[in-house]
Amino acid sequence: MKNLKFLLFAASGALVTSCGTMKTMTDTINSKSGTSTQGTAKFSQEGKTVTMDLNVYKLTPGTHAVHIHEFGDCSSTDAKSAGGHWNPSKDEHGKWDSEHFHMGDIGNLVADKNGTARLIFKTDKWCLGCSDESKNIVGKAIVIHSGKDDFHTQPTGDAGGRVGCVEIK
Repeated sequence: MKNLKFLLFAASGALVTSCGTMKTMTDTINSKSGTSTQGTAKFSQEGKTVTMDLNVYKLTPGTHAVHIHEFGDCSSTDAKSAGGHWNPSKDEHGKWDSEHFHMGDIGNLVADKNGTARLIFKTDKWCLGCSDESKNIVGKAIVIHSGKDDFHTQPTGDAGGRVGCVEIK
């Protein structure tokens, strides 16, 4: 039974793999606000550690903020259907793991001259599908912004418009 592996295909087309305590989900990034942004967001959990691996293409070269937003809804053309930053602790916006930050304050990714960027982020402060709503990121959305997060401006970090969105399913 140790090597038993389950593969489930969600209605969204996302692949969910569960093997022991390992969970993996991969979703497609949707372009927003008239951009061509695309890519994938892969989430995996092993034990208590969640890893997010973002591979993003067709961005404007430079720095772009990445946040978890409160609703897993990327249906609107500007991604505002995803709501505001996910902030179950009702804390101020800031830099991850500093004195003040939201659970959705991931930080910035940097797109090269070709508009390609990758961000790998690991934490034990999130979970995939657990019953603790202050940690569970399933049902939320990852939003990629047009500008960088300054880590100070409230409540959004002055990150600009929303150019990419992916629902965490």
